[in-house]
Amino acid sequence: MTLQHWITQALQERLQPTSLTVKDESEQHHGHAGWREGGETHFRLYIVSDAFSGKSRVERHRLVNDAVKEAFDRGLHALAIQAKAPGE
Repeated sequence: MTLQHWITQALQERLQPTSLTVKDESEQHHGHAGWREGGETHFRLYIVSDAFSGKSRVERHRLVNDAVKEAFDRGLHALAIQAKAPGE
């Protein structure tokens, strides 16, 4: 299973999003810190979930990072997060 698929699955299970996009942007970071051959080091995600309702940006990012913390052990170097509640 690719890291991208694992992140997607973990977020779907933990946060039950109504919308989710996980994009591998590793090639944009070629030669930078954390980059490695084969990619799957830098991701950008867009997520909409009821779990974010009433939460601050920091709280939302913590929920996402907690859901995918194992991904950092599996080689993830950077994760850009855009987390919204429905209707935002």
